[in-house]
Amino acid sequence: MDYKLPKRIENSNKSTYGRVLNLAGSDYMSGAAYLSSVSALKTGCGYCFLCSTDRVMDIVAAKTSNIVFLPLSDLTQNLDSFDVVMCGCGLSQSDVALANLTDLFAGLNPKTPLVIDADAINLISKTPQIFLSKRFEKVIMTPHPKEAARLLNSSVEDVLADVRLSAEKIAAKYNCVTVLKTHNTVIVSPSGEFYENNTGNNSMAKAGSGDVLTGMISGIAAQGANLFEAAVLGVYLHGMSGEIASKSLTNYSVMAEDLIANIPNAIMQLGI
Repeated sequence: MDYKLPKRIENSNKSTYGRVLNLAGSDYMSGAAYLSSVSALKTGCGYCFLCSTDRVMDIVAAKTSNIVFLPLSDLTQNLDSFDVVMCGCGLSQSDVALANLTDLFAGLNPKTPLVIDADAINLISKTPQIFLSKRFEKVIMTPHPKEAARLLNSSVEDVLADVRLSAEKIAAKYNCVTVLKTHNTVIVSPSGEFYENNTGNNSMAKAGSGDVLTGMISGIAAQGANLFEAAVLGVYLHGMSGEIASKSLTNYSVMAEDLIANIPNAIMQLGI
């Protein structure tokens, strides 16, 4: 791995390492909000603010005291105070979710780094103008093959027939670093940078694994890494976390929280 995590400096505080806003979760998908938020913190960012429904925030607050909460009514306040915005994990595709995502995009500075996953990708596929009209300059999208097919108005078979080409098409169409998740995830930037990941295994084929990845990438980006490097590092460390977890838990029993627990071990193997 040629890239390293941003350096930690002795004279620093929580604001030094970035503030992440996470628009995530819905009443029956609170786990995605929890996993993505905690992963950002575990990867090194200074703050993670979770914006979600009251029910989700209550559930997540019962699991951790490390997250700051923001009610949906305050979503568009002080958006310029965040270093990275991630959105989509467990968001749902309801009318309310679409309205919240539309408000978020409308209120964001086009230069604010965005990490977009899951239902935010699906909502953009259905209503692309809420995203394309803003001409965002710093975006990472993390689709799996079915989400990629929706972004391209194609089939999953077409996406899998040439994963790199599909990622390049998404990168060009949406002006984003594209993380196209397969067993060998590929990362492509709009300028043509390319990386094919070689870490991870089938233990990671579990609900919540993608939420952890989104949080990890966001946490790295919040510390100042450029978006392509943040995506590559996030994917690499995510896969390594899975490999480490499976050594003691087997490929059958690794869950998303086990990936989070092994982020520090992956970072140590990477070298800091």
